[in-house]
Order: sequence, then structure tokens, then C-alpha cells
Amino acid sequence: MIQRAVPGSNPFALGADAWAALERRVTTAGAKARREVDPAFAALTVPVPGGLDPSAIVLTSRAADDDFACLEQPDRGAFALAALGCAALIERSGPDRFQEAAQRARELSRRVVSEDEGEGPLAGGPVFVGGFAFDGVGGGSPEWSSFAPARLALPELSIARHRGEAWLTVVARVDGDEHPDAVLERVRRRLEALEPAAMPLVDPDPVERARVAGAAPPSHYEEAVRRAVERIRAGELEKLVLAREVRVHAPAALDPAPVLGALREVFPSCLCYCVGTPEAAFVGASPELLVRREGARAQTVALAGTTRRSADPAVDDHLGQGLLGSAKDRAEHAIVARRIERTLDPVSLWTAVAPEPGLVKVHNVQHLATPIRAQLREPLSAVELAGLLHPTPAVGGEPRDEALPLVPALEGLDRGWYAGAVGWTDLAEDGEFCVALRCALLRERVAHLYAGCGIVRGSEPSAELAESEVKLQALLPLLA
Repeated sequence: MIQRAVPGSNPFALGADAWAALERRVTTAGAKARREVDPAFAALTVPVPGGLDPSAIVLTSRAADDDFACLEQPDRGAFALAALGCAALIERSGPDRFQEAAQRARELSRRVVSEDEGEGPLAGGPVFVGGFAFDGVGGGSPEWSSFAPARLALPELSIARHRGEAWLTVVARVDGDEHPDAVLERVRRRLEALEPAAMPLVDPDPVERARVAGAAPPSHYEEAVRRAVERIRAGELEKLVLAREVRVHAPAALDPAPVLGALREVFPSCLCYCVGTPEAAFVGASPELLVRREGARAQTVALAGTTRRSADPAVDDHLGQGLLGSAKDRAEHAIVARRIERTLDPVSLWTAVAPEPGLVKVHNVQHLATPIRAQLREPLSAVELAGLLHPTPAVGGEPRDEALPLVPALEGLDRGWYAGAVGWTDLAEDGEFCVALRCALLRERVAHLYAGCGIVRGSEPSAELAESEVKLQALLPLLA
């Protein structure tokens, strides 16, 4: 284990032993790159103080041309993963984008020269971070232009924190014709640009107010719901998820840092995320785990059926019990749980589904949720498992083949990464991805917010519109 060996100094300064180890790895990676005529990567992981705020550090230290990503789940041992820069980028499109991205990540992982695997906390060491659009050609509209349908980055720098421990990882791309000293100097400049920081706060009283406008009138959404219910009652499908978009026009360029800071405070049980390019940032707080892979074990959750929260505990409990007893919501939820179980069964030795759904309560809504676990038979990576499960009926529909073409036809919007997958995976192919919900795309002075509802036989257009309004409240107050 390599120590920083610079006590009391800049928390990101490497000691002599760390620099010597990195130099050896850069030399080895250079020889590998020359021999195989393909770039290799030298990686080093060292401990840093556990009290640091990884997301604040990355969002404060990023340059205008940097890629970046922040993933946090405060209630899960204060888990945080923040990444900066791009040593390698994987971009794919089409129906096989998950499998193709997984294969490319596997190839790149073999080209990483590192001796620190397994020493750090959750997500410690070199990782790939990013996400996937809802469909294989998603993100075609101008606002999504820098978010490919599949986009995973191997960052130049990442900071992982979990249960009081934090580790810093640097990854240097080595092309083979560059002197090791030049590679090390690039790493040094990247580290020197880091600064300990606190997350900025949302301005509670801006001088100029933002303007909120729907991408389409509310009546458009109600009509889409009505048409979906007609098809369901005609027996064409069981369920269809329809989303709507609301835009916030701000007086100045939108900063994702205070938005992420507020989300992690308000939604500590959710996976709060911010994935950014030089042009835009995709930020949200998802209550829905798509998949978590730890060796041969996989976890996911069926999440469908929603009602609001109340500040009055008695009313809140009444609302939750009403959700648990709702035939319409239970039927919608069962569709999701059955599909996930059917999908995991063929690749698993066993699949365990909780016998009854419980309640997941977040700040503004509560959901029906059924945890699902599996012992894998096939050696599928976290990315491949995400592709196998995506899209669940919680964001698409059932039957899948009949439902998916209707989603864009009735919605009339480009979902981009909304209802896709956001997360990370390491060199051992473990990792986790959430369903990208309760989210907004921030691009210059415009925020694009998305919220969807599951439409089943008993759905009422006005009630589904009201549910979408409740879901939009996760982000709308922060941005407007």
C-alpha cells in the first residue's frame, strides 16, 4: 500500500514513494504502448483525508474544457465518487450500445498498469463513469449533442469516499512516444489544480427570477395518456410510461454545483448524480437502482407506483397505506417486478424476490418498491447487466416490443439520457447504475426537466398530470 507521505501538507500532494511508483508504471505503460502500438494507462491510488468533499473538489477545480462526474448516496456510508478529466472515452450507439461499451471497457482495463486494485473503498481505483440514453439513438436534439447514447469515461483523476475512508486515483494516458517526465508533469499539473472546497449553496432570493414553461401544453400530456389508455384497454399492451418536459429559462448560466449540493441534502437515500461535458451537465437524484454487481451477486429493485408525501406524519402514513392498498398501483408494480425476475432468471443460479412490496419514501414522493437479488450463473459485467435490464417497465412499458415504439410517438420529445442509466464500473467489472430519474439537463441558461408516469388500464389523464407535477418538484424549486 502506497502512502501519501506528505503529512500536514496539501491533501493531494504525492510523496516521493508515490511519485516513484507512478514513474515505474508510466515506464511500463510506455513499453506496452510501443510494443502493441496502442495507448496504455498508468494508474496510482493513494489515501487522502476522509473528511474531504469529493464532489465539491471536482466541481470547483474543473476547467472549462473538462469532463466531470459526481455520484453520491449520503445514507449509504456517505458514499461519493467524483471524477475529473478524460484519459479514455467510450462512445457507442444503437441497440447493442451496452454490450459494445462493456467490451471496450474490458479491452481498456487490460491496458491499465496498476497494482492497487482491491486496496481502496467502494469505487476506489480506476473506474469508468458515465451513462446511457434511454434508446440507442437518443440525444439527437441539440441540447443533448455532447451526450452520446452510450458514454463512459476513464477519468484522469477520481476521488472515492465511503465509511470515513477516501482514496485519490490518478490515471495517465501513455502513448509510447512521450517521455515519462512529460507524462508525470501532466499528472502534477492536474493535482496542483485541485483545491479543497465546500459546495456552493443555491441562492434563496435571486435578483431576477427564472421563467418556467412546458415544452408542450399540459393538455398534450393528458391527450397522450388518454390515447395510451385506449390502447391498453384494447389489449395491445399492459403498461406504457409517458414523460413530459418542462423548461426553466434562467437569467444567467446554470451552475450544477449548488443543484447537486441541494439534492444530496434533500434526497440522502437516493443516488444523486451529475455527469458533465464542457457544454452541459445532467443532474438528478434517483430513487431507483437499475443494478449493482459485486462479484457473482447482483441487486436491483422494482420501483413503480407513486403517491405524494405529507408533512403531517399521520397523513403521510395514510397516503402510504393507500398506495400499498391501491389495486391500480399494485398491478403497475407487479408488471415491473415480474419482468425483472424473468430477465434475471436465465443468467442466474437463483433469483430472490421479496414477497410483498414495501414503501420507499423520499422528500416529496413515496413509491412501491420490491428488492430483487440474484446469484449470477453467467459472468456478466455491471454494464452488461444494466443493458440486460434496461429499460424496465418502470420507464418503458410492457410488453416491451409493443410499448417502446409508442413512447416517442405519444410523448413527442427527445428523452436523451432521461430514464436511461447513470453510474460507474471498475476494472473488475463490478459497479452500479441507477435509472436516470428526477433529473434535469443544464445547458447554458436553460434547464430541461423530465418526469414520467406509468400508464395502466385504470389511469386517469388528470391524475397522471398531477403525479408528474409532484415528481417535477424534486428539481423545479431549486432551479426556478
